[in-house]
Amino acid sequence: MYVAQNNLIPVTLHLGPTIVTNIPLFYVIIGSLLTGLIVAYLIHLVNTIFITFSMRGKDTKIKEGKNEIADLTKRVHQLEIENEKLKDHSILEEPRDTNAL
Repeated sequence: MYVAQNNLIPVTLHLGPTIVTNIPLFYVIIGSLLTGLIVAYLIHLVNTIFITFSMRGKDTKIKEGKNEIADLTKRVHQLEIENEKLKDHSILEEPRDTNAL
């Protein structure tokens, strides 16, 4: 309210080739404020879009990593089972060393 009462002086506004005369200073102040808020919002919106795309890429990489971990865990389990089978067969088929202590 204070800004509106004390800033009623008419000013000339130059917007590129366009010239607007006799606009109250209050309107210029409010217009500048709204323009700044809109520009800040647009910058925030663009930043949010870039962050969303980068997060989507990271989520894809995380899923690929989890799938690789699951595959490797299965492979390790298979190798452990195979190792146990080989140990069991080697114990049964191991010849006795008569020279052993």
